Amino acid sequence: MLLPAAMALALFVAVPLSADAADAPDANVPTALAKGQALFNTNCSVCHGVGARGTKQGPPFLDKIYEPNHHADSAFYRAAEMGVRAHHWRFGDMPKIPGVTRDDLTQIIAYIRWLQKQAGIF
Repeated sequence: MLLPAAMALALFVAVPLSADAADAPDANVPTALAKGQALFNTNCSVCHGVGARGTKQGPPFLDKIYEPNHHADSAFYRAAEMGVRAHHWRFGDMPKIPGVTRDDLTQIIAYIRWLQKQAGIF
């Protein structure tokens, strides 16, 4: 009886996780930031990467240049609401993000700031 359970566990561990698992919430993210994480993953991660680590299409937010003394929260609101010209990186201009509300941005920014603190940015 114990052998089949052990085999099932071994099979589960041996099977690689699907792409959907990469989109699953990080268990370490505080519950109060789960909405911000979900909104970030839906609206920002295509360019800025899962966990704000960046991609070939957009810069990482886990860089000192995005810490609050250089890019205040207002810069994040403005970028998403109005778009922004490229000025620190060579990824091209950032378009405005349609459909993202001010409240959504408040949640997203809180999540980004938490990630930055975890990374020791500030």
